[in-house]
Amino acid sequence: MSENRDHAQPATSGDRAHLRADCESCFALCCVAPAFSASVDFAINKSAGQACPNLQTDFRCGIHTELRPKGFRGCTVYDCFGAGQRVSQVTFGGQDWRQAPGTARQMFSVFPIVRDLHELLWYLTEARSLPAARSLHGELGRALEQTELLAQGSPEELAELDVAAHRREVNTLLLRAGELARAGVKGKKKDHRGADLVGARLKGADLRGASLRGAYLIEADLRGADLRLADLIGADLRGADLSGADLTDAVFLIQSQLDAAKGDAATKLPPALTHPAHWAR
Repeated sequence: MSENRDHAQPATSGDRAHLRADCESCFALCCVAPAFSASVDFAINKSAGQACPNLQTDFRCGIHTELRPKGFRGCTVYDCFGAGQRVSQVTFGGQDWRQAPGTARQMFSVFPIVRDLHELLWYLTEARSLPAARSLHGELGRALEQTELLAQGSPEELAELDVAAHRREVNTLLLRAGELARAGVKGKKKDHRGADLVGARLKGADLRGASLRGAYLIEADLRGADLRLADLIGADLRGADLSGADLTDAVFLIQSQLDAAKGDAATKLPPALTHPAHWAR
């Protein structure tokens, strides 16, 4: 094992720093492991396990500062939740898949599994911070510990893990936490769970406490919308306009959703998230 054990700190304290990508400590796994197809998000086709042609020998991207204009917008909104550095430095003990090619296939197959577990750790940690979900803090804490232990598994253990089943179990708990948070909004709350809201005109809409779990909000007009305490887990915000919207305490909003959307300096965000560089100033 590597000495970089700080990358595997448990996520039970509420600190999510280790669930943020540290590309300097990763062997560019997101540039190799996933597959992608030529589309508005990617300029080329790439098979899973095939290195992106823009990947350099030092594991850096050769067009990092030009990803969007060169047609690789999908790369700019991807978030591994810190799985890259864990797999690189802990699970495989700092072994470089180029220098140790025998590890490559297993490393690339384990990476998306750990990425899913780290995403769950992010949501569970947030759920434990919700005052309204205090009655679930015990269950959330146990789920956190279990998920962290799974993420610490060996390559062989991770390969055998039914991560989809674990996600379903955790999602049930997250749904309950989200409902408790949303209950803080008085009156009838909109239920758009899984709804097709592509291009929807929702400028100035009152979406406080709404369920937007898994909703398709691609290119939706959400300018000035009130999204406080809205549950946004899994919502597709690609190209959505959040200019002036209030997401101050939106539930389960993640950075990659914002990176995929549009906004401006007037967009209000939760403290843990930041305004993407490409947003209007």
